[in-house]
Formats: sequence, C-alpha cells, structure tokens
Amino acid sequence: MNKRFTMHIDVDAFLPATDEEKAYMVQMRPSSTFFRDGVKRLLKNKVATVSLIIILIITLSSLIIPAFWPYSYESMLGVRPGKSVDASFNNLSPFEYGETEQARIAAGETVFPHIFGTDSSGRDYFIRVIYGTRISLAVGFFASLIVLIIGMTIGSIAGYCGGKVDLIIMRFVDMIYSLPDMLMVILLATVLKQTLAPVLEGTSLARIGVNIISLFVVFGVLYWVSMSRLIRGQILSLREQEYVLAAKAAGAKGGWIIRKHLLPNCISVVVISTALQIPSAIFTESFLSFVGLGVNAPMPSLGSLASDALNGLSSYPYRMVIPAVVISLIVLSLNLFGDGLRDAFDPKLRT
Repeated sequence: MNKRFTMHIDVDAFLPATDEEKAYMVQMRPSSTFFRDGVKRLLKNKVATVSLIIILIITLSSLIIPAFWPYSYESMLGVRPGKSVDASFNNLSPFEYGETEQARIAAGETVFPHIFGTDSSGRDYFIRVIYGTRISLAVGFFASLIVLIIGMTIGSIAGYCGGKVDLIIMRFVDMIYSLPDMLMVILLATVLKQTLAPVLEGTSLARIGVNIISLFVVFGVLYWVSMSRLIRGQILSLREQEYVLAAKAAGAKGGWIIRKHLLPNCISVVVISTALQIPSAIFTESFLSFVGLGVNAPMPSLGSLASDALNGLSSYPYRMVIPAVVISLIVLSLNLFGDGLRDAFDPKLRT
C-alpha cells in the first residue's frame, strides 16, 4: 500500500536523529565580522591582491634599500675633496663605470654597479629613484591623511547638524569646487613657497622643506571637499536610524553620537575613499615637482627626476622612462586596490 494515502502514523519519522543526521541538517556558519568578511572578499579579487603585493614591494623597497645601498642620493661620485672633478662619472649608462672605478676593477677590487647609471651630476640614478619613490609615497600618504581628517570632521558636522550649519558649509564647499584646481594649486604653491621660507627657517620643519609643507597646505585647503561631501551624505542617511534616536533620547551629545555611532558605520566608505585619494595626491605631487614646485633640491622626487631628464631626453631616454613607469605603476596599483576595497567592503555591491 502507498503510505502517502494512508491515515496510519509513520513511527520511523519520529525516531531521534543520530549525530550524523544532526550534523548534516544543522550547518552553522562560523562567526565572523564585517572586516573579516571584507578581507576574504578582497583576497578573492586577484587584481586587487596583485596590486596590494606590488604596493607593498615598492614601499618596502623604498624603506629598506637605502639602508645598505653604498651610494647616497646626493653624493656626486666624480667629486673628490682636493682633487679635480672626474667627468667620467657623469651620464653613465646602466651598469657602466667611471674611469676611477674601472681602474679599481682592473686592480682586482669589487665595485658595486650603477644599475640605472648616473645623472648629469654623477649621482647614482637608482638610489635617486628609490628616494623619489619614498618621497612620493610619503607625500601621498600624509596628504591623504590631512584630507581625511579635515573632510571627515567638516562633513560629519554638516551632516549631523543639518539646517543652517549644513547650508553654510555646503555653500563654502561649492565655492571651493568652483575654483580651477591646477591653477589654484600652482598659485598657492608659489605663494606659500615664498611666505613660509622665512617662517620655517631655523626650525625642525626646515629639514622637510618649504615645498613639501606647501604641498600639505595645498591639500588641506583644496582637496578635502570631496571627502566632506561623501561623509555628509553618509551621515544624512544614518542620523535618522533607530539607534541614533535612542542615543539622543538617552541624552547623548552630538559629538559622542558622531564618534560612537555614525563614523564607525561609515568606516568602509572612508577607507575606500582614502585609498583612492592617495594616487591622486601622488600624481599632484609629481606634477608640481615636474614644474619645479615640488620637493627641494637635491632631494629627489619622481616628478623632479622626470623633469631633470628632459634635458637629455634624446641621448638618455631611460631617465624619463624609469620614473614615469614607477609613477604609473604606483598610481595604477593604488587605483586597482581602491576599486577592490570598494567591491569588498561596500555593502551595496555585495552579491
């Protein structure tokens, strides 16, 4: 008889389940966090993972290699105290040696090679590229940090307060948006270079250089508006949530609510925007160094190295190609990594 059409109870269906059946039926997902899930999704993105590895390799190389490299970024190899200048060290091609070094090699000594050759002043070009990469990465990181702090503070205040405060701040943001970026960057960098020089003279900041301080001021004045608008939009959508209303009803102050409730719920957007801001800062620094408003000589930057290479472009084109390739590799890797962060941590893009 077909058991589907009988009124008898199937006793076998009420037998206690075995441990194997319980394990099969109850498949619990291990506990995790939003950050851990985002990291797992990020590591599954091969393009973002490769970009992160490239960024780490370039960053670690710029920090570690100068510690044991035998040449300095500012030492002119052909200049000897009390002796005439040896011009054979100028404009060496990759893995070439000056006359003094050739004599030492002929005598059986070991001479460390010039991997990228030397520049027109006889300075090792490889270590200058390494130092230029370090300067560009440091400027990009700290400039993005300044943009993050200013934009997050102003954007969170405008979004939480609303009303007239939001109206005034947003009109001020619109005024800055209406300014031509590159023109204002060049004007501010030129003016600040002249005004900050006497102020910083004799201080510890003078070692950093007037031009780098000017770059930080330029980023603090102009480039925080996009971050503030992004944070404001997130705060406006979150401030009406139930947990914010509950915190207000409990007597919590606005600053505490912003720090404890609103900004932590915007952290994914903040991290993604900051990661995408770093390549923009590096590109701006390289552009200003290319036109002569970047880091102070003899300290190199990737932009200043490309600018110096223009004089011998027809004879030594690799001097232009090397810093250009490094800039492109850094900016491309950071952009791809930022896109991977957005795909991994933005809840709206989850599938």
